[in-house]
Amino acid sequence: MIRLVDICKAYNGKVVLDNINLEIADGETLAIIGGSGSGKSTLLRLMIGLIKPTSGQIWLGNDDIAAMNEQELDNIRLHMGMVFQYSALFDSMSVGDNVAFGLREHTDYDEEKIMNIVREKLELVGLPGTEGMMPDELSGGMKKRVSLARAIAFNPEIIFYDEPSSGLDPIMTEKIDELIISTQKKLGVTSVVVTHDMGSAVKIANRIAMIHEGELIAVDRVDRFRRINEPRVRAFLRDLYINEEAQA
Repeated sequence: MIRLVDICKAYNGKVVLDNINLEIADGETLAIIGGSGSGKSTLLRLMIGLIKPTSGQIWLGNDDIAAMNEQELDNIRLHMGMVFQYSALFDSMSVGDNVAFGLREHTDYDEEKIMNIVREKLELVGLPGTEGMMPDELSGGMKKRVSLARAIAFNPEIIFYDEPSSGLDPIMTEKIDELIISTQKKLGVTSVVVTHDMGSAVKIANRIAMIHEGELIAVDRVDRFRRINEPRVRAFLRDLYINEEAQA
């Protein structure tokens, strides 16, 4: 489904990602972890086509999106869904209008069909009957759910999540984890999740990839990742454990 070949990204001569090679299988959930400034969010923006690599190829199926112009990318993005870190809802629009936004912009569906899709997707994420609510009436967890409903409005083949549990308490984080799992199972989508939360990564993913200072230093199945004997991985996991203990 997704294949990164020799991806490099530099800004003003500073290398942010260096020679990344990675394959993500159809229907897989891959969690990308790493410290702040490691390059994991840059990698996500590259896969969505928001930025171009300095060199390398990004294959989505049979299409190299790194070589595409903006119009071609727009067509490809209709097969993607994106859940942003801070939900990125339009504050002046109702929940229903937020979910319907892309459908109104990119389809010729009539309003009845659009609203049927909106109701269906809101029910899928556990928010039936919320079409008329405004974003400022929603909790952080509800906003994430609305963002996911908007992301799946087009029945995408791939969903990208940028720090989906950021700013949420442990109980709501667990609910969002369960929502990611259930969405993957119900829709059969490929999911790519950038997260700082190792607990979430272990729960939701089939495999974990770690980025460190722009390098992909480890990729493995969840059940084997904690046993990787790589000093930078061990240090990262140890620091996470210390921070979790301090917050407990």
